[in-house]
Order: sequence, then structure tokens, then C-alpha cells
Amino acid sequence: MLVALLLLLLALSNAVSINGDGTCDSIPTLDPRPHSVSIREFGAVGDGKTLNTIAFQNAIFYLKSFADKGGAQLYVPPGKWLTGSFNLTSHLTLFLEKGAVIIGSQDPSYWDVVAPLPSYGRGTEVPGGRYQSLINGYKLEDVVVTGNNGTIDGMGMVWWDKFSSHSLNYSRPHLVEIVASEYVVVSNLTILNAPAYSIHPVYCSNVIIQNISISAPPDSPYTVGIVPDSSDNVCIEDCIIIMGFDAIALKSGWDEYGIAYGRPTKNVHIRNVYLEASSGSTLAFGSDMSGGISNVLVEHVHLHNSHSGIEFRTTKGRGGYIREIFISNVEMENIYKAFSATGHCGSHPDDKFDPHALPQLDHITLQDMTGKNITIAGNFSGILESPFTDICLSNISLSINPVSPFSWECSNVSGYSVSVLPEPCPNLNSSWNSSSSCFTLISSNIHGNSKASVL
Repeated sequence: MLVALLLLLLALSNAVSINGDGTCDSIPTLDPRPHSVSIREFGAVGDGKTLNTIAFQNAIFYLKSFADKGGAQLYVPPGKWLTGSFNLTSHLTLFLEKGAVIIGSQDPSYWDVVAPLPSYGRGTEVPGGRYQSLINGYKLEDVVVTGNNGTIDGMGMVWWDKFSSHSLNYSRPHLVEIVASEYVVVSNLTILNAPAYSIHPVYCSNVIIQNISISAPPDSPYTVGIVPDSSDNVCIEDCIIIMGFDAIALKSGWDEYGIAYGRPTKNVHIRNVYLEASSGSTLAFGSDMSGGISNVLVEHVHLHNSHSGIEFRTTKGRGGYIREIFISNVEMENIYKAFSATGHCGSHPDDKFDPHALPQLDHITLQDMTGKNITIAGNFSGILESPFTDICLSNISLSINPVSPFSWECSNVSGYSVSVLPEPCPNLNSSWNSSSSCFTLISSNIHGNSKASVL
């Protein structure tokens, strides 16, 4: 049973270091469910025209009865299965066969409207409620969305038009959103054309996102691939993500609502991913980070054809923190801005935020990176009242293109660097020593030890 197998991940919640036995190295093998039914058995028609929302709802309601019998699988065979939003249940596997395409209806009336997430206080795009995700889970345990490279297509064009024309009644839906759940797996799928986020685990623990291909057109507005949000013990690996805005974005709530909810995103392991982000960042932290983001390991990633490579975003009024981030073994190509950290990003949900809630950004290590055709190496713009500290750069070589207006630009930031080309700003160019806060973090890596002890 998946719960028993995933208990190995639970120990990571108290980890003080990320190493070779970390989150993605503790992934168990999934056992088949003892019971399986096909969506066809509930009257679904895979012609791309018949609406199958009731069939999905009825099938999942039926499969609830197997929760105490080892769980069950809902099998989606080849075909085009049009549907509105529907809810999953615990101890369930939703399996999409090769050639199976779940298609999101383009009629907003077939998407339920739900209350805003408590850590955001309102819809993130317009005040009030939000459209529920196409595939939704709430307070679940042991839930799997997987397949033999089946496809989930959100048909996001109508939503992108509504967003661009400011005609949304509620904030756009996501494709797969699992809320307040534990032991969640999303794997072996192709995900296309999300209205907003493609995969959004929020308030979740023990999440595996593996072998996923996600894409949306370059001009799709603010579409994002994977968004771990106020979640812990998250593994993202072996994914290809090409999006209009951000590829992977870590979040944890918005201003006073995120501060009050107080659930951080922590213990996240990202590895072996290929990322493109047309107008945003391939790997983003924030700007909604009021609950905090910490203890993140990113390794062996390829970042291409994007506005920004690695970006940390926050602003006054956010509160929270971004710290203990270790990113290594990165290859970049055709990136406008390789690294960015800004304390002046993002709006506020309302006028009730505390302007004195200053975010903290510290203990960030970027190591073992190369870049080709980079326009700007780095732009670090901290907050005067809360400067960014302990930014540690090591063994970085970037090839800057001839049109670059400058290589580095920095303010209200301090850190350390060694073997970085082009040479960073003076306030990031201190040589570390045995007393510096990043010495322990990176010295073992310099000598060939893969362990990365998080300070």
C-alpha cells in the first residue's frame, strides 16, 4: 500500500541536511491497486465532444468503497475525454493509458467555483473565489495521478484570452491541484495548456512529481509548470517543463494571509529537469513566500531559452524568509538574466498588509554552473531595511553576449564568491574563510564530496 511504502519520506521532515539519501533518493516503488475499473463502465465517451464530468464523479464515488480494501484504480483508456472539474478520493490511482487525453472544458460553467486559499485571502488574479482545478483533491491520503504517458490538456486558450482582456469573473483554474493532503504522486504524464498552474500541491506533505512533460505556448500569460506551495518533503525529478512564465515556482502564501497561515515550503529536492520559461524564470522562489521557503536542494538542471534562470522574489510587506537554498550542477543557454534576487517584486492582496513585515533572504548557495549566450550574469537588488546576506557563489562560468549592458548589478546584498566569471559585484566578491557562513555549506563539495550540509 502506498502509505506504508512512502513512510520512508516522513523522516525527511526532521532533516538538518540534504545529501545522497535525500528526498528523491527515497522514492518507493508503487504497488498496483487490487481493484480497477474503466471510465467507460460509467458511461463515459471518448469522442472529444461528449461531456464526461458526471462519469468521472460517479466513478470516483464508487471507488471510495475500496479505500479500506487496498484502494482502487480508475483506468482511462485511449480516447479524448472531455470533462469539467472533478474531485479525487483517498487511496485512488487515476491512470491514463497511452493515447488517453483528458480535455478540460472551455465552458467556465463546467468548472466549480471554490473559496480562496486561506494563505492567500482572495483570488490571486481577481478578488473573491477561484475556479477549481480540473483534477482536484482535498484532505486526501495516498493519491496517485499517473499513466503510460497519457495526456491532460487544459485547453487554456479561452482562459488566457479572458485574463488578457480582464474579463475573468474568478481567478483562473489550475490543472492538477491537491490541497491539504499527504502521500501524493503525479507521474508519467504529458500536461498541456494549463489555464494557469499545471501542478499545484498546496498544504501537502510527501509529494512526488516524476517523469512529467509540461508545456504551454511562449505567449500564454502567467502560465506556470509546477508550484510547490506551503508544502514539505517534495521531490521533483526527470521532468521537461516549457512554459509561458515560470517553469518551477516555490511559494508559501501572500502577505498577511500567508504570515497568519504560517506554513512554509521546505525539504524540497529538484533534480534532472529541463526547464524553459519564456517571460519568467525557469526556477523561481516567491514572490508569494510569506510562510517561508527553506531547505531546498536543486541539482543537475538544464535551463534554456528563458528570460531569467534562477530568481528570488520578494517585497516589503511579505514577511517570511527564503533561506538554506543549495543549487548546483546547472547548465544555462540563451538566458537573458542568469541570476536575480529582488526585494521589489509583486503586488499586495489588499491594503491590510503590514509594510513593516520585512522578508529575509540569506544562505543561498549557487555552485558549479556554466552558461552560454547570457546577457546579464546577475542582478541582486535587496531591501535597504533587510539586506540579502550570505549569497555564496562558487565555480561559475558564464559566457556573456556582446549586447550586454552590464554583467552584474547589486545593491543591499552581501556574500562570498570564488572562481566566478565574469567577476561579480564587490559586495558579492568577499573571499570566504573558515568563519564565513557558507564555508561549511560548500567546502565539502569543492573536495568532491556530494553531501551538502544545509546551515
